[in-house]
Amino acid sequence: MPGGEPSAARAAIAAEAEPPAAVVVPLPPDDMTPAAARRATRRTLEIAQRWLSDDTLAGVRLVFLTRHAVAALPTDPVEDLANAASWGLIRSAQAENPGRFTLVDLDRTPESEDAIAAAVATGAPQVAIRNGIPHRPETTPVPLITGRTGRPLDPGGTVLVTGGTGGLGALFARHLVTEHGVRHLILASRRGDAAKGAGALVAELAGHGAEVRVVACDVADRAAVQALLAAVAADHPLTAVVHAAGVLDDAVVTALSPEQVDVVMRPKADGAWHLHELTRGFDLDAFVLFSSVASVLGTAGQANYAAANGFLDALSHHRHSLGLPATSLAWGLWDADGMGGGLGQADLERMRRAGIRPLSAEDGLGLFDDALTVAEPLLMPADLDLAATRTEGATSRDPAATPMPSGLSPDERDAFLLDLVVGHVAEVSGHSDDAIEPDATLFELGLDSLMIVELRNRLASASGLALPANVAFDHPTPAALVDHLRDRLLGERRPVDA
Repeated sequence: MPGGEPSAARAAIAAEAEPPAAVVVPLPPDDMTPAAARRATRRTLEIAQRWLSDDTLAGVRLVFLTRHAVAALPTDPVEDLANAASWGLIRSAQAENPGRFTLVDLDRTPESEDAIAAAVATGAPQVAIRNGIPHRPETTPVPLITGRTGRPLDPGGTVLVTGGTGGLGALFARHLVTEHGVRHLILASRRGDAAKGAGALVAELAGHGAEVRVVACDVADRAAVQALLAAVAADHPLTAVVHAAGVLDDAVVTALSPEQVDVVMRPKADGAWHLHELTRGFDLDAFVLFSSVASVLGTAGQANYAAANGFLDALSHHRHSLGLPATSLAWGLWDADGMGGGLGQADLERMRRAGIRPLSAEDGLGLFDDALTVAEPLLMPADLDLAATRTEGATSRDPAATPMPSGLSPDERDAFLLDLVVGHVAEVSGHSDDAIEPDATLFELGLDSLMIVELRNRLASASGLALPANVAFDHPTPAALVDHLRDRLLGERRPVDA
């Protein structure tokens, strides 16, 4: 396997040699700070975007190589927090572009170096090699066990909830007061008591006997966090942190900007790091980071969010190595509250096809309580169809049941391909087959950029062709896609179509 980003593979093709199956790119380690994580994520994003933009490389995998950026075994150290964020980003890139990227994490043994080629040859999208043995990085699902209330939180101490006036923050503020007996609560958010519903929430919790303070604080600002912590009353010291702050700025990988990476990473990663450093001397019962299943499984359209949460997951491992309390919760989709509350039906259907089902508030709160009883750095409280989440590029219309046409007349072949394309457009958009006009543009048919990515993946899986990332933009109607598939299938079986 050659190394060196797109240039090595492109040079092999230009020299009319057999294209390599994979090209390896080592991601250099950086320090543990969120600034380093943003640098690493932007660098990895640039490499991935250049790779996807070069259609001559559509049949070649790009292998990102890291060292101790993720955990595979219970005793694994996680040392490269910067590239843990890169793992999150590329996991989402894999969801959008099946077969294009591989993630390999090594330890420092020579046996692991020697096992890289064999691990990549298996086709597994993510591998952690320890002492020469490949492992699949995993988290621990949290079983819902009725009646568990978690580790006791000190009722005399103060609990800080960042993002505390948002949907999930407010939900957990109520839960901490009514179920865990917390009597001193600080809710930090960017707008503070100017946030919608903040006054009513304070009054509600006061009615349960809690003293609640709402504070305007940008947790990405270290000085602001330091001032917030300094203002905690000495007779009710800080005993628990719940870091739920976060923002979304979604885009598919090919359209994601470095600025979007920074916007999403700052409240998540910078905020978590400031809380980590500034509470090192505190006697905390709990340090809970609200992460996302995006960082573990990769969700299409959320590469920057996955990167930010990948940093949180790695920070939790790092705190464990220091003997400090930490739990990173890679939440699945919530039914109404939180960042998934604004999703439309098409988005929910896409996530369902990916194996991610919404959690009710009751189940989510129960999983939080269960997680507090488990001494693990990373847990995944989510309602998942694991078979679906582990099927890279799967489609509901099994290509084995619809083999590519052979021995058909031209009219029969075109009718077959049109039925195939229309069927997948209908499934992705949520329309019936009859509602799909062959000459209407995909945008007119209601497909957004994420739906178009899913359509490309479905057609690639069904046809067996390596379709470039922009195929649906260059051929933007079902009829045009049929023409493209027919031309590719009939003769020119190049790695890609220029």
